[in-house]
Amino acid sequence: MANKIIFVVGMAGSGKSIVSDELAKKGFAYVRFGQINIDEIKKRELEVNETNEKMVREELRKKYGMGALATLNIQKFDEFFKNSNVVGDGLYSWTEYKILKEKYGEEMYVLAVYAPPELRYERLENREVKNDADSRFRSIPKEKSKSRDYSEIEDIEKGGPIAMADFTIINTGAVEDVKIQLNKFLAEINK
Repeated sequence: MANKIIFVVGMAGSGKSIVSDELAKKGFAYVRFGQINIDEIKKRELEVNETNEKMVREELRKKYGMGALATLNIQKFDEFFKNSNVVGDGLYSWTEYKILKEKYGEEMYVLAVYAPPELRYERLENREVKNDADSRFRSIPKEKSKSRDYSEIEDIEKGGPIAMADFTIINTGAVEDVKIQLNKFLAEINK
């Protein structure tokens, strides 16, 4: 059976990391799109926070176009894809989607994770801040989450990949429910 490459999409606080981590536990090689931003922030010896992340993300997109994070991660995807299934955590823009769809075609799946805005804002505000090297988990106040949603939809084309997803996981309950839905999706694509 051929290797699969799954790109996980969704708004902040929807549960993308839960799904991506579950896929990694199932043996998928893991690539986080936004790690490029974090690495650049650290290289510049800046604090990892929303403001600096947005600044770097916008600079990269200005330099490489709206498909910057896809273009800059393709080498990693290709390297892992030769030998294993791959999960790409955090595909954002419509341009990134089109670049990756052209490259990977039928071997590519997009998996959306959905939770309603108020639930996501609550999760983000109450998120346990983990002191991880990759800065994946940070608490975000409700108003910042809301403005981030608008910015991501209006400025970085985030809605397109979510709308074009091959499967959507509804994350409004327990993590076990997410795992059940994820297993249904995997069974479907492995037929």
